[in-house]
Amino acid sequence: MRGIVFRGDCTLELTTVLDPTPGPGEVVVEIKASGMCGSDLHFYRRKPHLLPESPIIAGHEPCGIVAAVGPGVTSPHAHIGARVMVHHYHGCTDCEHCRSGWPQMCQSVPVTIYGTDQHGAHAPYMKVSADTLVPLDERLSFAAGAAISCGTGTAWGAFERMGLTGRDTIAIFGQGPVGLSATLLAKAQGARVIALDIDGNRLAVAKAFGADFVVNSREGDVPDAIRSLTNGLGATMALETAGAAAAGQDALRCVRPWGTVGLVGLGADIQFSLAQMLRKQLRILTSWTMSIQAQRACAEFVIERGIDLDRLFTDQWTLDQAEEAYRSFNRQSGGKGVFLM
Repeated sequence: MRGIVFRGDCTLELTTVLDPTPGPGEVVVEIKASGMCGSDLHFYRRKPHLLPESPIIAGHEPCGIVAAVGPGVTSPHAHIGARVMVHHYHGCTDCEHCRSGWPQMCQSVPVTIYGTDQHGAHAPYMKVSADTLVPLDERLSFAAGAAISCGTGTAWGAFERMGLTGRDTIAIFGQGPVGLSATLLAKAQGARVIALDIDGNRLAVAKAFGADFVVNSREGDVPDAIRSLTNGLGATMALETAGAAAAGQDALRCVRPWGTVGLVGLGADIQFSLAQMLRKQLRILTSWTMSIQAQRACAEFVIERGIDLDRLFTDQWTLDQAEEAYRSFNRQSGGKGVFLM
């Protein structure tokens, strides 16, 4: 089969590898949708000498149908024909982190991240451990399941840690796939949303998704703009999804005393004065995607609230369009892209 491999310096290729065969405890998923994630761009842009020597198929937002089951698999979700998402991490399966649904936090063995350490979902088939499977309800499209498998699930996981409620006014920095997912989820939970980005197209989408206010971060002082929208108080919460240092610093400065700041955007070094943050009694959190249980809970919430996640996808691609797809995504102006098989 063919799959997308990043070669560095904004290049990629379709590499041919053997079709996967499941071993003990493993399944093969026939991929129906594989989402494009902002973190892909770190590998797409990376210098070639910093990438693995052996080709690794990219894609860590997998969704599809179980096509083959290896020996010893007992999971009820792992039968041929089952519609599934994949939680794209695998640890030892037995430590406190793995057993609580957080295999990415495993300290017992090197954690496998599908799409980084082992072949991912930008291919027709993908081999994974059976315990990574999360059922996909018939009411959700495969593309929606792919979004929940990372981008939308990351927003959900951050809100779980932050304790978002309908009483909050939250400033969401970055309206890429994670930020737009956060806007949708926050509005569905009853919060008031201030959406921020430097791209007018993304701000227009955020407004269409229900954001109460949109702010172009290039136009004036961002914390001042947020305070002017909140009677001088500032937001109760801020979520930084852009991975930009300036956005992180503005997130810290825009919340009121006792506020909460969640940081999920990769790629930025954020500096701040501890004295200033301490005297505002801020709660500053990081959040790394979501647990297996949270992935399932996010999917259930999307169904219960009737959230149309398919609206996130502005671009649908085939594998043969991979070069065009990533050139477009690298401009970071549109919405979310997905490869459909």
